[in-house]
Amino acid sequence: MIRTTRLTTGVTVASLVAFALSGCAESAAADPKKLTVSTFGFGADRFEEAVVKPFEKKTGIDVTVETGANADRLTKLRVNKTDPTVDVVMISDLFAAMGQKQGLFDKVDPAKVPNMAKTYDFARSEDGYGPAYTYQLLGMLYRTDRFEQPPTLQDLWDAKHKGKVAVPDMSTSAGAPFLQAASATYGSGPKDTDTGFKKLSDLKPNVLKFFSRSTELVSLLDRGEVEMAPGLDLFAVDPAKAGKPIGWAPFDKGRYVAANTAQIVKGGKNKTGAEKFIDYLLSADVQEQAAASFNDKPVNQDAEVPATISEVAGKAASDPAAAGFASPDLAYSVEHNDEWVDRFQREVSG
Repeated sequence: MIRTTRLTTGVTVASLVAFALSGCAESAAADPKKLTVSTFGFGADRFEEAVVKPFEKKTGIDVTVETGANADRLTKLRVNKTDPTVDVVMISDLFAAMGQKQGLFDKVDPAKVPNMAKTYDFARSEDGYGPAYTYQLLGMLYRTDRFEQPPTLQDLWDAKHKGKVAVPDMSTSAGAPFLQAASATYGSGPKDTDTGFKKLSDLKPNVLKFFSRSTELVSLLDRGEVEMAPGLDLFAVDPAKAGKPIGWAPFDKGRYVAANTAQIVKGGKNKTGAEKFIDYLLSADVQEQAAASFNDKPVNQDAEVPATISEVAGKAASDPAAAGFASPDLAYSVEHNDEWVDRFQREVSG
């Protein structure tokens, strides 16, 4: 039986700490027939229908699903590190790298997750942690009825788009990659973030909203309040299916993959169940069902990519490397994350 808990993006570190110290955080004894999975809020209902319910039926394991933003869910894991309330966390690659550094995750035994061997090379962690189970592509989301040609990254600064641009907050999956894309476009490379921050500060007059939730961005585009926004190709697929004038295009520079990973929480109550869930998540048929249901691009090489996804992302939907996409330097991003978050608040969104 699925039980869903939703974390709001307004959750703070202080409130989570107070919650844990008050004794209100759940602390259940180990039960091989119960599993708690933490995942994204976007598409959560479809995720439960396409993945969680079939997994419960196949294994007899009851799954509780928690949803929320990357940063909030990572904070909760850190607060509950000595007594985890989650077994599997589905989280973006940057936040996964942060969690690994903080000792929150277990490495994965390939023998216990055999479907991992069928995934693309980029989906497997070099350090042995949880694999990517899907990936997205950084580029430009835009209103196709406002542009004759897809806008470039440089178009964001054009004065004729004043008040019609949205920009990802540094807490989102697209935040750090967009900073590095701006740094690569206007500076000496993706690590020239001084130039990147200067350009983002210069962009403020054009920005209507610094968004922290993907659902917020999609609504802004749908209502026509913004004309374009750096973001992930995933969020153009549903509007395209519905015939809405929203498209996506890659940047010239800064073509980054944003992978979503499935991590085993260290000290979780059901590690065996966690391994079963990740293996199930990586199977070709489940990957295809997930792609058809909530637009996640599969990492299993035997899974077919739906035409609706390929129409948005092009060749990169099945071969990102050939289309010039690569993973950003996650270690560098983790090393500088706190500095970037602070600078973004002071110099860009503040």
